[in-house]
Amino acid sequence: MTLRVLDPRQFAEGEAVQPAPPLPAFDGAVIGLLDNAKIGTARLYDHLEEILRTRLRVREVIRRRKPDSSRPVPASILGELSSADAIVSGIGD
Repeated sequence: MTLRVLDPRQFAEGEAVQPAPPLPAFDGAVIGLLDNAKIGTARLYDHLEEILRTRLRVREVIRRRKPDSSRPVPASILGELSSADAIVSGIGD
């Protein structure tokens, strides 16, 4: 019997992705919260939204929820989040 080992790694192609620069401050910012429709996400985001509003004094929180966790975010939801200064996209089970 022959044992065949496969290497699942892919070689990098193109330029490396550069992260966006950090927000200079939360005070007065607009923050988007994208819920992936898993069970624990809404509860986590309730807590995060309270912190953003009361402690960090953001101007606005935009919350949107994907129709389900297994599909990409619909373009309409991305459009609604496009005015945010930063977006938190999370998963929760």
